[in-house]
Amino acid sequence: MFENLSDRFEKAFQRIKGEATITEANIAETTKEIRRALVEADVNYSVAKRFANRVKEKAVGQEVLTSVRPGQLLVKITQEELAEFMGGQHAGLNLKGKPGVILMSGLQGSGKTTHTSKLASHLQSKQGKRPLLVACDVYRPAAIDQLEVMGKRVGADVFTQREEKNPVAIAEAALRHARSHGNDVVIIDTAGRLAVDEAMMDEIARIKEAVQPSETLFVVDAMTGQDAVRTAQAFHERIAFDGVILTKMDGDTRGGAALSIREETGKPIKFIGTGEKPEALEPFHPDRMAQRILGMGDVVTLVEKAQEQFDEAQAKKLEKKIRKNSFDFEDFLEQVQQIKKMGNVKDLLAMVPGMGKALRGVDIDDDAFKHIEAIIRSMTPDERQHPEKLNGSRKTRIAKGSGTSVQEVNQLLKQFGEMKKMMKMMNAGGGRRSGLGGMMGRGAMPGGMRMPR
Repeated sequence: MFENLSDRFEKAFQRIKGEATITEANIAETTKEIRRALVEADVNYSVAKRFANRVKEKAVGQEVLTSVRPGQLLVKITQEELAEFMGGQHAGLNLKGKPGVILMSGLQGSGKTTHTSKLASHLQSKQGKRPLLVACDVYRPAAIDQLEVMGKRVGADVFTQREEKNPVAIAEAALRHARSHGNDVVIIDTAGRLAVDEAMMDEIARIKEAVQPSETLFVVDAMTGQDAVRTAQAFHERIAFDGVILTKMDGDTRGGAALSIREETGKPIKFIGTGEKPEALEPFHPDRMAQRILGMGDVVTLVEKAQEQFDEAQAKKLEKKIRKNSFDFEDFLEQVQQIKKMGNVKDLLAMVPGMGKALRGVDIDDDAFKHIEAIIRSMTPDERQHPEKLNGSRKTRIAKGSGTSVQEVNQLLKQFGEMKKMMKMMNAGGGRRSGLGGMMGRGAMPGGMRMPR
């Protein structure tokens, strides 16, 4: 995400590199490029102009310490302004009430139903909640079926009344059901339209009046750019939502919606959707997103994702194996499975400082590890534990069994050996977090392992 915007910002900062001081003349050219970068990212011109002017006002007259270059100072100022521009601090959910009620709103096709289930998964795994999903879209064919399937997929209860055609009555019945069945959060999936219309707005307003939600969220497709901002304004004027979920942030979005929506509506982005999987929902942290946009990575989020998948007991067990130099392909395969749960591989690697630029234009999909897994699964248990036994005939058999080549098998064996050395060195340095998750958090993964093919 934000690759084009990151490139444009980098070009803007090039204009001031080599300058000894910040002056009105050199900062004017740089902030002009920043404004252009934002406009190309589909940020409204007046919003982009206000942002560039704020950067300029902060930068002009700043004293540059001898240890800091003007370009570095401008990056720092831009990062701070970007974070503030997108909301400043992370805004959590308000789940007050027994049960807490979340009302989902947005246009048809924005990802409302999908993100209703993702939000349920997030609340279950991160906060120990027991959510109830409510099917209030009585118009779209198979909408109720979709919510039931997705609810089952994440292990959440789903409330439906297929014969009832009044969404307000369904929502009210769902609240009664939640209170009697111990659900502490109710998430209501409402109907959408292809465009903003009075009937849809009136229905959502009536549901909101009936259930008095503690949190009203607006779900919007980030791919729609400035249309997303205009739609958000229309919804906010009518139902006064509390926050935004931006979907499809893993797609080819220019980022204008993420950058503009807080500025234009005054309401925070609370979550971003980053993929198709139930766990592909991230709390939105403006400061971290500003770092990603400026190519600084996002180590904090990367470490948090690693910690969610790599528990202490497992890490200690793995650490012992590394210290004894007995880390084998069985252990490696287990680590690969856990990394896949962390999210999109390219997005994960881009969180490592400096890797974002290196990965631009590189196609790494969610199946990036499939050839590695195929090679390992084609080994016998004994070969996984003792890869040094792999001779020419065994490598040929493994290559045929995995649909790869002997060259790729050799490449994996070589890189596995290099990775074992790196992990042993890192562990000797006193780090507690072991394995691939820990290595990624420290920025070591990209250099230690290339994807075959």
